Amino acid sequence: MLRYLPFLLIIALTIYTFIDCLNTPEEEVKHLPKVVWVLIILLFSIVGPVVWLFAGKKRVPGGAGGRPRPGRRTWVAPDDNPEFLKSLRKERDEKEKDKE
Repeated sequence: MLRYLPFLLIIALTIYTFIDCLNTPEEEVKHLPKVVWVLIILLFSIVGPVVWLFAGKKRVPGGAGGRPRPGRRTWVAPDDNPEFLKSLRKERDEKEKDKE
């Protein structure tokens, strides 16, 4: 079983980079058109996926220091969400008016 591990890792890397390339928006792909990247990934089994990972797309740093991609909304906790807090104040004010 151990002798098959390198082949399984190469296949897994190829599948991962192939799907990553297909899901990457065209404006985030660097250096070559997306179709060419797909061909490179599929034709050059070890080199293609590794090159895609290092040079194929614009990478955004993750974690606390990273910024979200444009067009994506990040989740905000309710106690930090100004819109949610406004709605709570509005509900409280309406209840106070009803009591009066």
